[in-house]
Amino acid sequence: MKGFLEDANYSIGLLDEGATLADVIDNCIFEHTHAGKRAFYVGDLGKLVKKNLQWQNMMAPIKPFYPVRCNCTPGVLEVLGILGVGFACSSKSEMALVQDLGISPENIIYTNPCKQASQLKYAAKAGINIMTCDNDTELKKIARNHPNAKLLLHIATEDITADEEMNMKFGTTLKNCRHLMECAKELGVQIVGVKFHVSGSCKDLQTYIHAISDARCVFDMAEEFGFKMNTLDIGGGFTGSELQLEEVNHAIRPLLDAYFPKESGVSVIAEPGCYYVSSAFMLAVNIIAKKTTECDKVLPSGVEQSRKDDEPVFTYYINDGVYGSFANKLSEKLNTVPEVHKKYKEDEPLFASSLWGPSCDELDQIVENCLLPELSVGDWLIFDNMGSGTLGEQSTFNDYQRPLIYYMMSFSDWDEMQDAGIASDTLMKNFFFVPSCIQLSPEDRFSTAA
Repeated sequence: MKGFLEDANYSIGLLDEGATLADVIDNCIFEHTHAGKRAFYVGDLGKLVKKNLQWQNMMAPIKPFYPVRCNCTPGVLEVLGILGVGFACSSKSEMALVQDLGISPENIIYTNPCKQASQLKYAAKAGINIMTCDNDTELKKIARNHPNAKLLLHIATEDITADEEMNMKFGTTLKNCRHLMECAKELGVQIVGVKFHVSGSCKDLQTYIHAISDARCVFDMAEEFGFKMNTLDIGGGFTGSELQLEEVNHAIRPLLDAYFPKESGVSVIAEPGCYYVSSAFMLAVNIIAKKTTECDKVLPSGVEQSRKDDEPVFTYYINDGVYGSFANKLSEKLNTVPEVHKKYKEDEPLFASSLWGPSCDELDQIVENCLLPELSVGDWLIFDNMGSGTLGEQSTFNDYQRPLIYYMMSFSDWDEMQDAGIASDTLMKNFFFVPSCIQLSPEDRFSTAA
């Protein structure tokens, strides 16, 4: 079955009331155990519907622009497109993906801070005009290759935490904004708004308040140069937690009402990425090798004190790693712990364990330390919250096979889409019925996006 994308070959399982995602995983593992133990995702697209409804109830009228790099799988992009979400793209391939959905150029933002000239030309030809900029070199490049560009000046925020001190930061200072406006005026480039970004790990909500105040200063500065400013982009950093969304909304709403009221004509947008997709996907991986670590080897802090002298320490190798679905582990901490799929007794002993990817590379460590029952080669582990930063273009290192993707949605979530008037006959062609007793053959059961 085909979706809106011409090259998309996938379908979405519509779950009967008696069927659950756990049933789907059980059935997939049963099939993969017999047909070839390949890692796979199960994606609950109904969670995108719920997250969008939550956003509309709490953050309206701030319009979400989904960063495609977070998860560019076709099921996610199609559902978000139907929900009316805009898209923030960082490359030509991402722009092409969302254009194939029929998304209008006005609902696409080119957000890469370091743009290639060829991709600027592509954006110009496609009519994708809104883009970000934070320095004069980038401004001159944009002027040469996309004279119709409409710029959002990306201003820096003071949200560097201990975990981020080594990360590359983007954004210009208030002082430099004046210089950029002078350059833009000379080059004939339009500046139409301001963007800032607050990291999801930033706990200080004052950062948002300072950033919005700085943005107001830039808007006032732009009036001096005759620029007509109409857009404020408050960036991403939304973790998916309802509590965090409430806290951010409580902090920014009074300032937005004061500095950018409705009558000002300024549209406020945001870039929620992991907010939409993180919790929507689970990853199932298979153990392909196992080692017992020498007892005198230095163990992670706290493990030596909690284990007995005669207890083994296990090292497991799985069929996915940092050169695949765990690529973001190279730059940030893994925010999920594995769940053992097989049933085991509550009083079964747990052992200090580490998980590694299949490359045998020293960087390919997934989990440094966790407590697991003793497992065997062929057993399965389930990782929750794997929808963000894990489903983009992945490496072919060591003949790595990209995991299969199985999309699901409950009847209640489908009904919500219909009730909201956002479902379509075209999307309905992607669905197939999954009964509560799941015993379907592979050819009848799933079309998968590989």
